[in-house]
Amino acid sequence: MTLTEILPTLRSSLPAHLDPGVWPLTAGWGDGGDLRVGGAGLAALAAEHGTPTYVVDEADVRDRCRAYAAAFGPGGAAYTGKALLSIDVARWVAAEGLGLYAGSAGEIRVAALAGFDMSRVVLYGSAKTPEDLDAAYAAGVGTIVVESLGEITRLAATAPAGQRVLLRVLAGPEPAGGHDRRFGLRVAGGEAAAAVARIAGQPGLRLAGFDCSLGHQINRFSLYEREIGRLCEFAAAMRRAHGAGPERLNLGGGHAVAYRPAELDLALDAFATRMRAVLHLEADRHGMPAPRLTVSPGRAVVARAGVTVYRVLAVTRTQRGDRLVAVDGGMSDCPATALCGSRHSAVLIGRTGRAVAGPAVVVGRHNDPDDVIVPDAELPADVRPGDLLAVAGTGAYHHARATNFHLVGRPALLAAAGGRARVLVRRESLDDLLARDLGR
Repeated sequence: MTLTEILPTLRSSLPAHLDPGVWPLTAGWGDGGDLRVGGAGLAALAAEHGTPTYVVDEADVRDRCRAYAAAFGPGGAAYTGKALLSIDVARWVAAEGLGLYAGSAGEIRVAALAGFDMSRVVLYGSAKTPEDLDAAYAAGVGTIVVESLGEITRLAATAPAGQRVLLRVLAGPEPAGGHDRRFGLRVAGGEAAAAVARIAGQPGLRLAGFDCSLGHQINRFSLYEREIGRLCEFAAAMRRAHGAGPERLNLGGGHAVAYRPAELDLALDAFATRMRAVLHLEADRHGMPAPRLTVSPGRAVVARAGVTVYRVLAVTRTQRGDRLVAVDGGMSDCPATALCGSRHSAVLIGRTGRAVAGPAVVVGRHNDPDDVIVPDAELPADVRPGDLLAVAGTGAYHHARATNFHLVGRPALLAAAGGRARVLVRRESLDDLLARDLGR
């Protein structure tokens, strides 16, 4: 029997456990029930910057970057910026040795403003605009991912001589039970082989290797192992046909992140070791040199580092008796619950003497049945308007996908490190939003 079972009142006075696999690297409880990230108290940040506010643990992002750099070696990992990108985030990524997968002219511009070595930047995207390509050429982006046959013609006509390209290859079967809307060149039917032949016939383009994407929140090695086998078989056939094999094989990202204590993330070091071994075995089996193995994670680098701070506005119960805790954010700043299937963890911060926790649904302010931030949070029975909640795992696809739904300005993005926080992206005001409306 534990002490909290003997003295139930002790359990109600203890802060919630912060699972290190879910909360940021530097997260810990401070005085008065405050939660600290990067040494900065979140209650004080909420008072200074308002709510909702995104707080990113700089040390956590850098630690994850270093882990990928160590696992895959120099040039072996590139961060996919669509998960979270600002000028400072790009600087952290560059400083810790990762490249960058950029999906637009805007992301290329951010990388350039951050002082990124543009030879380490990869432009990808299923439908690149002329502006995207012009920005890539002007900045000297090192590699461009080709995702359709028509794109090869465009690049041959416009790209600088010697432009390196990766071919996005769809080597596996179509997804079961649904339509396949993925862009890329399919091995089945000969589309990918035709793309290789077309690139080989363009003296201004250089095929650097193959690129693939298997999905999201994957923690099973077997999916990647099968893809390596298929890609090596295809690479061997292209080597026989055209006399040269790929220099690089990029396995993409999709690495699972734990949003709750019971969930598993991808075992990174074991994954890197296993994938390299499988790649060499498959290359040997097909009688060709093994290409360089690379990865391009996004969510796995920044998700755990992010915390969003909300203020409770109302508490009520449904007819069934379910407790609803409404906060001052929602779909406008927390889209990942609906779009990415993430199920976040939340804790009450900023006060002590809490009642025993029980289940609650944390909902947003937007009067929409889909506006759910945490479907089953364990929150104190006495949670009340004015309280602060911290929601974990919001580093990826929250700031990046925030909207102005209901004409709500997007929250500030803060970086916490060394006991203080600084603003990376300021909060959007109503004046900012109305400045674009020319009806006045």
